[in-house]
Amino acid sequence: MPKIIRGSKGRQAPREPVRAEDTLNSKEFATIQDLLSEGEIEGFATPSKKGIARNNANYNNACLADIFLDNTAVLNISPDDPNFTTKLSSLTDSDFSFEDVTFIPKFGEGNQKPVANLENANLSKTSNTVLTNSAVVTTSSFVDSPNLSLGQHAAEVTIQFLALQKFETNGDILGTEVNYQIQLQTNNGSFTTIVDETITGRSKDSYSREHTINLPNDTFGNANYTQAKIRVKRVTADSNQDEIQDTFGVSRIEEVVYTPQSYPDCAYSTLRLSAEQFSSVPQRAFRIRGIKVKIPGAGANNSGTPTVDINTGRIQYPTGYIFNGTMGAAQWCTCPSMILLDVLTNQRYGLGVHISPDQSTDAKRYESIDLFSYVQASRYANEQVTLDDGTKEARFACNASIQGTAEAYQLINELAGVMRAFPIWQTGSITLTQDRPTDSSYLFSLANVTEAGFSYSGSSLKQRHSVISVKYFNMDSREIDYEVFEDTAAIAKLGIIKKTVQAFGCTSRTQAIRLAKAILFSEQNESETVSFSTSIDAGAIVRPGSVISINDPVRSVQRRSGRVKSATTEEITVDSDKDLSTFVGGNQTLSIMLPDGKVETKNVTAVNNNVISLGSPLSQTPSANSIWMLSSTGTGGVEPQTFRVITVEEQDGVNYAITALTYIPGKYANIEEGVPLPVRNLSLLNQPKDPPSGLVAEEKIIVKNKLAIVKIILSWVSVTGVSQYQVQYRFNNTNWVIQDVFRPDFEIEGTEAGTYEFRVFSYNAGLKISETSTDLTFNAVGKNAPPGDVQNLQMEPVDSKNVRLKWDQSVDPDVLHGGRVYVRHSSLTDGTGTFNNAVDLVNALSGNSTEQIVPALEGEYILRFQDDQGNFSTGSASVLVDLPDILDQQIITTGNITRQDLLSPAYGGQKIDTIMVNNALRIVQSTGTTTGFYDFKDLIDLEQVYALDIKRFIRSVGFQVQQLLKSTLGGGIKANNTNSTQFIQGVQIPAKTIRVTSNTGTVHDLAVGDPVQLIGQGSFNVVNGTYTVSTVGSTTQFDLAITAANNLVFNTFTTSGSYRKLTLLDQLIPLGSFWDDYATDGNFDGVSADSVNCQMFVASTNVDPASTILGFTNGTSFTYVQDDGSEDGTTNGTVMTCTLTNHGLKVGDNIKIIFIQDNFDTFYTVQTVPNANKFILTSFINQAVSSGSGNFLKFTKFADLTNGTFKGRAFAFQLKLTTGKPLVENIDVQQAGITALFPARTENSYLTGNSNNPVSMAAQQSSASGQMTVTFANRFFTGTSTLGGLNVFKPNIGVTVQDLNSGEYVRILNVTGTSFDIVIRNSSNNAVARTFTFTAVGYGKGV
Repeated sequence: MPKIIRGSKGRQAPREPVRAEDTLNSKEFATIQDLLSEGEIEGFATPSKKGIARNNANYNNACLADIFLDNTAVLNISPDDPNFTTKLSSLTDSDFSFEDVTFIPKFGEGNQKPVANLENANLSKTSNTVLTNSAVVTTSSFVDSPNLSLGQHAAEVTIQFLALQKFETNGDILGTEVNYQIQLQTNNGSFTTIVDETITGRSKDSYSREHTINLPNDTFGNANYTQAKIRVKRVTADSNQDEIQDTFGVSRIEEVVYTPQSYPDCAYSTLRLSAEQFSSVPQRAFRIRGIKVKIPGAGANNSGTPTVDINTGRIQYPTGYIFNGTMGAAQWCTCPSMILLDVLTNQRYGLGVHISPDQSTDAKRYESIDLFSYVQASRYANEQVTLDDGTKEARFACNASIQGTAEAYQLINELAGVMRAFPIWQTGSITLTQDRPTDSSYLFSLANVTEAGFSYSGSSLKQRHSVISVKYFNMDSREIDYEVFEDTAAIAKLGIIKKTVQAFGCTSRTQAIRLAKAILFSEQNESETVSFSTSIDAGAIVRPGSVISINDPVRSVQRRSGRVKSATTEEITVDSDKDLSTFVGGNQTLSIMLPDGKVETKNVTAVNNNVISLGSPLSQTPSANSIWMLSSTGTGGVEPQTFRVITVEEQDGVNYAITALTYIPGKYANIEEGVPLPVRNLSLLNQPKDPPSGLVAEEKIIVKNKLAIVKIILSWVSVTGVSQYQVQYRFNNTNWVIQDVFRPDFEIEGTEAGTYEFRVFSYNAGLKISETSTDLTFNAVGKNAPPGDVQNLQMEPVDSKNVRLKWDQSVDPDVLHGGRVYVRHSSLTDGTGTFNNAVDLVNALSGNSTEQIVPALEGEYILRFQDDQGNFSTGSASVLVDLPDILDQQIITTGNITRQDLLSPAYGGQKIDTIMVNNALRIVQSTGTTTGFYDFKDLIDLEQVYALDIKRFIRSVGFQVQQLLKSTLGGGIKANNTNSTQFIQGVQIPAKTIRVTSNTGTVHDLAVGDPVQLIGQGSFNVVNGTYTVSTVGSTTQFDLAITAANNLVFNTFTTSGSYRKLTLLDQLIPLGSFWDDYATDGNFDGVSADSVNCQMFVASTNVDPASTILGFTNGTSFTYVQDDGSEDGTTNGTVMTCTLTNHGLKVGDNIKIIFIQDNFDTFYTVQTVPNANKFILTSFINQAVSSGSGNFLKFTKFADLTNGTFKGRAFAFQLKLTTGKPLVENIDVQQAGITALFPARTENSYLTGNSNNPVSMAAQQSSASGQMTVTFANRFFTGTSTLGGLNVFKPNIGVTVQDLNSGEYVRILNVTGTSFDIVIRNSSNNAVARTFTFTAVGYGKGV
């Protein structure tokens, strides 16, 4: 045949063959048996709770919810599922967490049968191989085993595939499936299919599968057949293709005989698992209900039979149940008392061999057991307590797994401890004593104890704890968990002291909490023990665990117990009437020992001398010498102290030593329900005392560590019998501070201004606090109280320019330590100067100062103390100075320089954060502004450098800033004065009201009818005047009534302004009068403004200011860029970067700048000097100027100016206004100026040319040739065009000529500030040479 060649349309990549995963693995099984418990047990928890009967499939399936493999439940259906029981009968593979799990439980019955027909379920087996390596099994060729031997229990068949896979023509290797059957023939009958298995998947290697075929057995596990044979049959059609590999054969058939093991009295589980699901033997956990124990049987008198709650295991005792000594059938329960009883009597795993060897009857079984004490303990343990969520549970429950041997003593105490009990051997039997509510069984006092009396001891604080951590088994998480309980009161007292305990048999979180509470309660409240000795009549009766009552007069203060002298059932005559007359209080009772050894208690109706009358008869007549005991509650009452007996020890055959521990009956309700403990008066020493009286408080300022601090001293009148008090105080409603003191006073240091609340209690001898307190509320001033005034201010002159002020040292510690002395000056000379209208003369002095030299100024020196909190003394000390006129001086300042307030307009110089209001200069009123500046409008230019005397002149007043308000004038107008409100805007009508609203949220205190002065801003000052409040809208709004007298007609508009409430005195004093503190903004009776001040500064230069900055000729011109510092001139900012070649400036230099462009002309301080050609200033305004230029002149730094001499050619002046309380206090500078003067100066003959160091000489020789010029050593000031006039103040020249002849005369010519000309002529008018001296008298001294 010819070959045909076809194109493939291009080359394609070959397909990758698919190979199915090798999913088949040989499966093997493991069988595990776990011993769970001694038997018989109740079984597994879930089926038991559900009420499912044992020994059926549903029970076994339900058990799987209680079996955990590696902490995973085998059955993944929750027992809480409401359909749980229904689902058990139709379980699917998805309902299980693991595959191929088989489970069989055994409950530990004595006659239980072994686990049958389950491989490896028993300890041993015998096997025999009957067939190996058979031929291939086909659909037509079965493999049969020979007949199995008789007496076999099972046959094990192993099927083996050499491979199981299928090859496809495209190269894929896939899996395939084969179905086969294993059949059983018995007694020569037909074959019955036992296994019908389909193997699906792929295995490239040999794969085997094992099956166990159970053979017929009787109910006892014995083989029950006469003939048996195994057949293996292929169901899937045989493959005749080489591509399919699915042939299999039988590799082994074994017959097996199991050795039966029933393990009687042992509860165990059998699990058969597929080994492929676990890499190792899994951990197993079982939730079971354990050993059944006997519980009390039917009660006497048909009082019912106890039952067990199927859900909780709690024994439920019928109401009124009476135990008659008969025990019922064994049942599972969680009662710790019955579990302990079982351990004590069981001969297999307990102590029964030793305690109850004869168990033929119940009477014999419990012959050595006080059965009634165990039943009593059981009833208390099984009582229900209410939990926080309203549910209930048994008080004590025991769920313990005891898996090892333990000492009997330890195990018994652990089980008894679950229910707060302990066993004791008493009168030939084991009885159980439990910590539960118990009445006293015996009375003790000094009448029936030895002379030694009662001895008390308590546990050390070191042995007590404040936090208990209880370890218990959490059934939900199936692991150990911890529950922590903290006693907050104990933590506050002891700190955190933790103790960890293990709650034996506890699986309840709330039971663990109750255990923790009980431990802490006992440590904190039941730690005291009492020891005493008594006679045999009491010692033989009292047993450990008994509760006894004690009246110890040493502790209770009064005798409340003794012996009976004689008695009837209703009237008791006692041995003594001692302290009976003071038997008071409520709930008065008498307890008495009766002949049968019991204590009976009756109410007391009367006590007459030593006869006590009872409210109802006793059940028996007391015997003589019986013990009696009285009890009463409330004020004056005394109750006996109760103790629980710990040990009773025979001492000498006559006396018995008893040791007992404090017993508090109310503790059980406290622990379980949180009920507060009832108050018990155990001693009159514990009766609360009265609180102290006469509580007073005072403040004092003291010095501590060189600091002045305030302390409050609290004192009171002592209470008789009280040596300790408790003081509680708090400040401004903060938390209370508690402190005990041992004297009738108390001090608190470092107190502050505010409200202190005090409560003082008294302690009695037992450290019990009084029921009430003495209270005091004290408004502390703290350091806000002003210090005392300056005393004994005196002045003495020092020289012509200075005076010394002296005063007494302050007596206030907060002034002496951290305070200040303020020295101010007022220019007023009429005695009306105040601290408020004066300004600081010098920097504030140290508070301990007593004198200071200050410039001599005309006016009033005013002094006040200031404490370390900034409070000024309320009064001022002042001294008035009227300096005499100095004739020999020349004042050169006039006009603008002298008084800035007289300029037109006033204060026409540069203002920085200052503003002129009503011809006065004040700080701009804005948030946070504390400082403002004002540059005098003009300089003083002397045209030469001189030493100039300058005095400042300032008159100012500080004032309290009234509320700045935004007033809507006419904005709320009632048309035609009717009641209907009609708002009219923009119409020219008479306004009826002015509505004032705070724009800062500041509240007012005005009421309707109050007189108010209103001041409007700017052009709206037309509203200025006095009004009456007509309505008050809110605390930030009110209306003022406009009357005809106000004469207001205007459109609706808004303005800003201020108001003040006028007092009667304000209305009597005319506005604008200086009888008022400050007429336009203050009150005569108002609060002074002490934090404000005004200072004057002076700076000078030796350079001609006119040529350098004013005329821009020969000036130092520079360029600048103002922005945010980026130097691009595009973003607003205050950084001014200036450029000038070789500017010569340094950081801190003070320069006056005149800008060519519009900017802020004033003095600037150089902030940064990056290089010789650039310097940086901070502008007073925020703006961006891309380019600009200006001239500057360097001045000295500003110096404080009061009265002094300064050198320079030109002088600049600046005011600095400050307030320590912006928006609260401000200052108005009403007058400000300076006086500049030159003192008269005389210059005699000096060597010329040596003015810096002149040397006097006797005379000079005039020139014979003619006119001669004499030069002064120092230049005189002769005036300028602006200062007095040119050459107005020429020096006067006096000349003395020696040897002057007749006819000769002297002429002085051309007198200037620097020289004069002299010529001496004879009668012929010819110049002659003569010796002369001169004296020049003028003003000023050139430098």
